[in-house]
Amino acid sequence: MSILKLKDGTDLFYKDWGTGQPIVFHHGWPLSSDDWDAQMMFFLQHGFRVIAHDRRGHGRSSQTSGGHEMETYASDVAQLVEALDLKDAIHIGHSTGGGEVIHYVNKYGKGRVAKAVLVSAVTPLMVQNESNPDGVPISIFDEIRLLTATQRQQYFRDFSIPFYGYNREGAVEKQGVRDNWWRQGMMGSILAHYECVKAFSESDFTEDLKSVDVPVLVLHGEDDQIVPYKITALKAIKLLKNGKLITYPGFPHGMPTTEAPTINADILAFINS
Repeated sequence: MSILKLKDGTDLFYKDWGTGQPIVFHHGWPLSSDDWDAQMMFFLQHGFRVIAHDRRGHGRSSQTSGGHEMETYASDVAQLVEALDLKDAIHIGHSTGGGEVIHYVNKYGKGRVAKAVLVSAVTPLMVQNESNPDGVPISIFDEIRLLTATQRQQYFRDFSIPFYGYNREGAVEKQGVRDNWWRQGMMGSILAHYECVKAFSESDFTEDLKSVDVPVLVLHGEDDQIVPYKITALKAIKLLKNGKLITYPGFPHGMPTTEAPTINADILAFINS
């Protein structure tokens, strides 16, 4: 396995396949780099170098007692990018990983990043507050925290249903997809998953979005039951200097898996544009 020892002693697991222009994938909560299987294979076969890591506390990386917030997540990515000496890279983030991408690109990516892609991302801000009155009430995230801390095994089983839109009329549920979601989640640390809820729900990426100069593609499903597109993608695109938005009627939060051919083709077109 490929492991990078970070400055604080954390072991960061990563995959690094192929040659060519690098694409770095950032996964969502509470998953791992395995959630990018469909994209890693597709872009590898199209001549790119593909890299994906397990965020600290997730997957095969160290189950650390701290650092489960966006600044540390982005700093960890910066150390990986420096260790691999990645330049002219495309950074692609799903959900929580979208927040990680935009913060990394803004704070650490100068001179190393060509483009970024935010997929079903939590940007600019999820939680409801005075400056974000149409956000998601904090009580929802409190419930996610409680059930993660006390009933994680069953909660993660249940969570995959709305994640992939399997509760919609006409949806064809795939048990293997649900099992793989659960497998990835249960590989990680319950503490990291608990604390990451605050990171993905309460981090405000407004200034990151405003400051990024590179082209950014924003992709979001209009039937996303986890990260509603009207309070995220439609706001994020207005903050970006050089952004492009594509929304998909009927697509769920987990669309990189359920709708991989469409998502992959649109990302490839953006990279080549």
